[in-house]
Amino acid sequence: MEIRWLEDFIALAKTRHFSRAADEQNVTQPTFSRRIKLLEEEMRVTLIDRNTLPLSLTPAGEVFLQSAEMITRQLRDTKERCQEIRKQAESQVRFISSQSLFLSFYKETLEPFCQHIDMDMDVNMKSSSWLGIDFVNALVNQQCDLMLCYWHPAINFIRTLDEEQFDYLVIGEETLLPCSATDENGEPKFSLPGMKRKPLPYIAYYENSFLQPIINHHLQRQREVPQLQTLNENYHSISVKAMIKEGYGLGWVPKRLLSDTLNYGKVALAGEENWHIPLEIRLYRSRLNQSPNLNQLWNSLKEKMT
Repeated sequence: MEIRWLEDFIALAKTRHFSRAADEQNVTQPTFSRRIKLLEEEMRVTLIDRNTLPLSLTPAGEVFLQSAEMITRQLRDTKERCQEIRKQAESQVRFISSQSLFLSFYKETLEPFCQHIDMDMDVNMKSSSWLGIDFVNALVNQQCDLMLCYWHPAINFIRTLDEEQFDYLVIGEETLLPCSATDENGEPKFSLPGMKRKPLPYIAYYENSFLQPIINHHLQRQREVPQLQTLNENYHSISVKAMIKEGYGLGWVPKRLLSDTLNYGKVALAGEENWHIPLEIRLYRSRLNQSPNLNQLWNSLKEKMT
């Protein structure tokens, strides 16, 4: 049974005339009559009394009319709700970000800006647990509109986005700072570069994270070789920071996540400025994505950055 048959039947019940009902449904009368006949065959009962003028409904037709009106009304309401959901989804900008950038940059900078220009962002919170390459794949496969990430030339998996298909904005700067819990005198318990006979306990990131390739790249270019012994590995800066704060070792944490902690004096810098690692904060998009809302947000951000 087709939905249009129900609509045909409702039109016929209202007009009580095949020709007028056919005109209302924008079909020829033979086509309309055939569809009514198919409906009756499907229901295995006569719905229209064709021996009266004007036409009338049989008792079965009266019962069927109530159901037909209910079904078409529910379908119409459902279609409207689905269209509203579609329009809402199209109006949102789908956004992914690492956990540290979501907490330290998105909430403080991007979210207020989007609210200011009345832009609705759909933040995929699951992305906070993704590996670094997962972010790139999501953007390449158009599973998101925008990707907020750290950038450094040492991050190999992000080079895919250097192609002409993608565009980026540098919307901030960040610094990875080496830090350690403090001792009873307020001095760092662990300080770079450390000694060979007693390596420093190191709270690291996993190799497939955004930050570990950057740290490795930087350490390999120092005059003094840091004496580190990996104690623990994490994906998230929040976890690294927590381990450091508890005194388990030293590690590198984005400056934005450290400001309050450094002020309290429980954590201190564990190395001179040469151990500090500068980063860019970038926002990436695909040039193939021509969403009007995305273009509006992108242009507004570009104007703000210049």
